[in-house]
Amino acid sequence: MVKLSVVLITLNEEKNLPRCLDSVKDIADEIVVVDSFSKDRTEEIVNSYGGKVFQKTFDGYVNQKNFADSKATYNHILSLDADEVLSDELRESVKKAKINFTADAYTFNRLTNYAGKWVHHCGWYPDRKMRLFDRTKGAWEGLIIHEEFKLSAKGKTSHLKGDLLHYSFNSVEDHKRQSEKFTTLGAQADFQKGKKAPFYKIWFGPVVKFIQSYFLRLGFLDGRTGFTICWLSAAATHNKYVKLKQLYRQK
Repeated sequence: MVKLSVVLITLNEEKNLPRCLDSVKDIADEIVVVDSFSKDRTEEIVNSYGGKVFQKTFDGYVNQKNFADSKATYNHILSLDADEVLSDELRESVKKAKINFTADAYTFNRLTNYAGKWVHHCGWYPDRKMRLFDRTKGAWEGLIIHEEFKLSAKGKTSHLKGDLLHYSFNSVEDHKRQSEKFTTLGAQADFQKGKKAPFYKIWFGPVVKFIQSYFLRLGFLDGRTGFTICWLSAAATHNKYVKLKQLYRQK
C-alpha cells in the first residue's frame, strides 16, 4: 500500500475546507496546504485536521501547485481544490488504488454543483481530471490558467469510478465574478500565445459557444440552470476576446 499526500492550494477557504477535508481524512496519510496568506480561519482549520500549512505568495496556478507538491512527504499525491469533495464511490476507488497503485496517474470525472443544482450537461460533465498521481512521473503545466498535471511521454493512466464533487458557485453572481477574473486571465494567456481577436471571434464566437453548450452538449436538459450557464459562458467568450483586443491596443 502506498502512502498518500493530499495537497491543496488555498486563499480564504474557511467555508469550503471542512467539507473537503472531511472527505479525505480517512484516506490521507498527510494533508499539505500551501496558503497565500489567508485572512480568515484557513490555517486554523487545516491545523485542526493535523495538516501542514506552508505560506507562499500566489505565483500562478502552475508554480503554486508544483511548489505544493514539492512540500509533500510522499510521492503519491491526491491534488484537490478546497471547493471539491470526494464522493463515497470515488473515495472507495482511491482506497483501492492505494492498495494496488498500478498506474502512474489516475483520472476521474468531476460533477459540478451550481447554486444547489448538479450540472450533468452543458459540456461540464464528465469533466475528466487527472488528480491522483505519482509526482515523480510528471509535473503541472500550463500558462496563466487551465493548469493540468502532465505525465512524461511513457506515463500510464487509469480511470477511477466515482465523481469528484465540485461546489463551484453558490449563486449566479459568484459565476459572474469568477467569469470576470477568468476572462482577464484567459485574455492574458491568449496574448502570450500570440492569438488574435478578429471581429468574427468577438461577435460570432459567443454564438457558436452558446449553440455548442446549450444544444449540442444538451445544456437545455439542465433546465433554467443550463440556460444560465450557457448564456454566461457565451458572454465570457465575448468578454475574453474584447479584453484580448484591448491588450493588443495597449501594446
